[in-house]
Amino acid sequence: MTSYKIALIPGDGIGPELTEATLKVLDTVQENYKINLNIIQVEAGDGCLKREGVALPEDAIDIIKSSDACLKGPVGETAADVVVKLRIMFDLYANIRPVKAYPNVPCARPDIDMVIVRENTEGVYRGIEFNLDADTSICLRPITRNACERIARYAFEAARIRRKAMKVTAVHKANVMKKTDGLFSESCRAVAKGYPDVRLNELYVDNAAMQLIKRPQEFDVIVTTNMFGDILSDEASILVGGLGVAPGANIGDDFALFEPVHGSAPKYAGKNVANPTSMISASKLMLSWLGDRHADDESERASKAIERALIETFKADILTRDLGGNAETDTFGRAVAERIL
Repeated sequence: MTSYKIALIPGDGIGPELTEATLKVLDTVQENYKINLNIIQVEAGDGCLKREGVALPEDAIDIIKSSDACLKGPVGETAADVVVKLRIMFDLYANIRPVKAYPNVPCARPDIDMVIVRENTEGVYRGIEFNLDADTSICLRPITRNACERIARYAFEAARIRRKAMKVTAVHKANVMKKTDGLFSESCRAVAKGYPDVRLNELYVDNAAMQLIKRPQEFDVIVTTNMFGDILSDEASILVGGLGVAPGANIGDDFALFEPVHGSAPKYAGKNVANPTSMISASKLMLSWLGDRHADDESERASKAIERALIETFKADILTRDLGGNAETDTFGRAVAERIL
């Protein structure tokens, strides 16, 4: 039996409720598959800041560093001090956000199935800002060829693995930001030469935002820069039911962190109404990544079992309130767990 050490950050707001629902699913996975998950909860986020004076304590970082992967619930106002810091600390350069239509879930089209691959360590999200004077603030947008090329390679590899349309769409604004986005678009074209079987398409970000609404079914893999990817992936999630069904993966060469892409929604905390699909799906992505990284077929099988269980739960018309149903957070988690086979 394969054993993995998983650092778990329950998060803020609705995070602990999503975590409990997800743990029900992972407990059932371990009962049905030859996988042992040694899950160690660590504190981080708004609540941790209030209690300990720091959003991401050193002892939490030490546990995460010694783990095989990290699963994180949504964090509130301290997100930049937690997830952005971890992305940079572990060089988690690829932010992966699948966008897929599920049965009975409100969606724009039932054939939507794309992945947004977002560069995760550079651009304005590095937070390099300063005041030039009392009336002027400056934000720097560092873009490097190395980061552009490695995220492009990740996108082209993803297109090969998916074998859907075998198409990568590079999204940028090189007609205006000629140096930074010019470097990104140039790098994507250079990488594309090594993947003659995968077609490269390019869109300016404003047009991409429109085309996501107009013809979302035609996208396969989208690759883009940090801030553009954040915005476009939130837009795309609305096409398939909203942020409640949107998982995210932050992947580097040696480590990965998995999370819902939405915030902590404090006004819904403790009401047992939040949709745990996002975090359950994040755990599915985690198992798939562990399976690929460690050549562990059992983890890959377990990941697919979670996907099947989610589909069967939706087919049974078990939907949370954000999707038009009345299932509660814990009820939905149990329903998915019961369908793990």
